[in-house]
Amino acid sequence: MQLSAKDAWKRILDEAHRELPDHTIRTWLEPTEAIALDEGRLIVGAPDQFAVEWNETKHATLLSRLAEPVVGQPTSVVFRVHEDRQKRPQMDFFVAPPAAREAEPVGRQSANPSTQPLNERYTFDTFVIGKSNELAAAAAHAAAESPGKTYNPLFIYGATGLGKTHLMQAIAHTVCERQPDTRVLYVGAEQFINEVIESIHSRTMPEFRRRYRTDVDLFLVDDVHFLEGKEMTQEEFFHTFNALYEGNRQIVLTSDRPPKELPGLEARLVSRFEWGMVADIGQPDLEHRIAILRKKQEQDHLELTIPDDVLRFIAEHVRSNVRELEGCIIKLLLFASLKHKEVSIELAREALSDKIRPGEDGPGSPRALPSVNKVQEVVARRWGVTPEGLRSKARIKTLTVPRQIAMYLARELLEMQLVEIGQAFGGRDHSTVIHSVDKVSRQMSRDRTFRERVEHARQELCAE
Repeated sequence: MQLSAKDAWKRILDEAHRELPDHTIRTWLEPTEAIALDEGRLIVGAPDQFAVEWNETKHATLLSRLAEPVVGQPTSVVFRVHEDRQKRPQMDFFVAPPAAREAEPVGRQSANPSTQPLNERYTFDTFVIGKSNELAAAAAHAAAESPGKTYNPLFIYGATGLGKTHLMQAIAHTVCERQPDTRVLYVGAEQFINEVIESIHSRTMPEFRRRYRTDVDLFLVDDVHFLEGKEMTQEEFFHTFNALYEGNRQIVLTSDRPPKELPGLEARLVSRFEWGMVADIGQPDLEHRIAILRKKQEQDHLELTIPDDVLRFIAEHVRSNVRELEGCIIKLLLFASLKHKEVSIELAREALSDKIRPGEDGPGSPRALPSVNKVQEVVARRWGVTPEGLRSKARIKTLTVPRQIAMYLARELLEMQLVEIGQAFGGRDHSTVIHSVDKVSRQMSRDRTFRERVEHARQELCAE
């Protein structure tokens, strides 16, 4: 007797639990539904096109392999947007009293005076996914699919200009498209701090608490690291968080560091920030940077087309963050317009001279990067330790500082992910790498002698 599509899919998912993490199954495969099993294909319905593309790219090959012994013949698992699922309500919303709802404008983004407007360009469609941000993107999409139920809170961290705010607002746009009555409150942590102070001075705390704890369905807070050391504000934020969480309202937070690396934050807040999903966004690699530049061209409908070799040239030389990459395109096109010249590598080198790293402005490709072993070797020699010591588990002070410096230089100079750096230094986790990089950066900003010593090591590595 031939299995039905539903039974076949259930058995395949049972097998998938042995090879995929539970959170992956829960986020991407459980919301699907088998549609048909016919002619060597199992067609599976997903809620939207993003989920279809993600499952096709990440899971279809594995699932097709698992399907063959279940079905009894080679079977391809194919994902399609399921129209019925697409129309189903995606969340239970908090409903304000009728009088309050009548007074609020359509879209609800301006329902609260404190709410900052959302950037219409910050959607999932305009977010370019790569290795450095795929976990955060997947978690953000899952939160948008099932707000208040999956990954609540969602805590996204990473350096400036890598797309944290973009993902946060993409969640809001997606939720509002599906349920226009959603009350979105998007605020920066500094604004929250200022409103707490103002409400205390003006004796309007009841109004403040109603606005933040009752009249909100989706709470977005940028740069929560600014709450460090603000005891009074943290008290209010703690109770606001609890009220929204207990009401199943989705909370999304961004920071430049993970919760455990925010030393001025109360332990009770740190633990709550880790209740849901903590996802990092790292520096994009070369291919990812090229994709970002192409997306920028497409999104802005630029009159001048930038040749692929010029896009690659920019991506090879500008490695810091997405904002700087996008700014380079604008600057290059303006420069070309002012000079009345065709866009070329030579023109890009001239227009972006302030962005080109020393030793990379000659003809051809930039200088080859040193290996992580070379970084360890140079730092070890300059700080009087051994490369083996930097890779060891030992935490003695004579090794800790040079190890942190080596991690910092590996992050700055090499195209390596946080996990890769951690593995190269004794199997340390990515949060340790972030802490090390951050600590060296801070020390360099306040200690001139330390900065010069690190820069000399960098120069030696660049001269190799």
